[in-house]
Amino acid sequence: MTNMKRIDDRFTIGMASPSADDLRESAQADYKSAPNLRCEAEPDQPFKPAHESKEVRTLGLAYSHVPVAGNAMTEARVEQFRAAVKTLPGPVFVHCASGKRAGAFTGMHLAAENGMSGDATLKQAEAMGFACDAPALKRFARDYVDGQSG
Repeated sequence: MTNMKRIDDRFTIGMASPSADDLRESAQADYKSAPNLRCEAEPDQPFKPAHESKEVRTLGLAYSHVPVAGNAMTEARVEQFRAAVKTLPGPVFVHCASGKRAGAFTGMHLAAENGMSGDATLKQAEAMGFACDAPALKRFARDYVDGQSG
């Protein structure tokens, strides 16, 4: 699996929609969970979330589906994601179609857990290679993280 970015000992981000082979490789690499942030109707998915759920569970991994539309991120979805990943066994392979949502949601989760500021979160994400070319996503992430420290 080459389209991955390891964040820390617990979280790795998939930078593309995983294929069945990618999921098998993640299980063989000792990942224990595979939360999916893609929406049901997204184009160019190797398989729909319901099929992916069966595939992942057959491989012995825990699965969580938190559908996040790239243009409709909400605090409620971040909270749903955070609640899910807190209960999933690690290491965790978080994925979406391109890694942007998976990276943003994982970054917001970790920043909130560690009491970081929104600006520090964005700088850290950039240093890790998560360039954010969407001003609305940057604003949302910064505001969400800043709202968690108050």
